Amino acid sequence: MQHIAIMQRSWGLTENIVSGQKIIESRWYKVKHPPWGKITPGEKIYFKNTGEPVAIQAEVDKVLYFSDLTPGKVQEILDRYSNEIGIAEPQLPKFFEMFKHKKYCMLIYLKNAQRIPPFKINKQGFGARASWISIESVSQVSVLPTSGS
Repeated sequence: MQHIAIMQRSWGLTENIVSGQKIIESRWYKVKHPPWGKITPGEKIYFKNTGEPVAIQAEVDKVLYFSDLTPGKVQEILDRYSNEIGIAEPQLPKFFEMFKHKKYCMLIYLKNAQRIPPFKINKQGFGARASWISIESVSQVSVLPTSGS
């Protein structure tokens, strides 16, 4: 499988992936969504900010799963992994507020992160608000650049 992770541009985390400051991609859910149970070490993740083309690729090193979360467990995960997730200490209260009612968390360890030639994707069929796409090959959703763009 290959994966496309769509990131909130305002959080500014994609640059931290390339620089090596962010070595864990975290995903927090109220119910299990992909890539829960569908991602394994060695697979590729392509990253893009909302409204921008895919521009970064990394490899999955390992995956940790956390279930039955409570606000206390969420705080423990943030306290232990925030640096590797790319969350600076002053941002912790904001992220805790966003995640405190989530029931599931995945920590996806990244390696070999690098910039790649940017390409656009077509998310049709995955939902306009999809923040993660798991597919056999990224070529299934990549859109060839058009002249003049």
